[in-house]
Amino acid sequence: MNIDLDNDELKALLTLAAKDGAKQALAEAGLDGTNAQEDIKELRNLIDSWRSAKKTMGQTALKIATSSVLIFIALAVFMKLGINMGEGQ
Repeated sequence: MNIDLDNDELKALLTLAAKDGAKQALAEAGLDGTNAQEDIKELRNLIDSWRSAKKTMGQTALKIATSSVLIFIALAVFMKLGINMGEGQ
């Protein structure tokens, strides 16, 4: 069986197959209803919010770690100076 298609017919067939495949994939993901566009926008917003929250959590953790180290160093210096000052009296 030999099928002859010109370039335009082949493009049209591939475009139709791609559209049908995309519709089927969206349907399987539950994104095929009348609100699909809004659902996808909400999913994008949710992902953006998660990325923002993740970035903020990382920055906060870094600030806490840095502050903890600086407080530890300050306490160590204070204790060392406090001990030395007590010995001199």
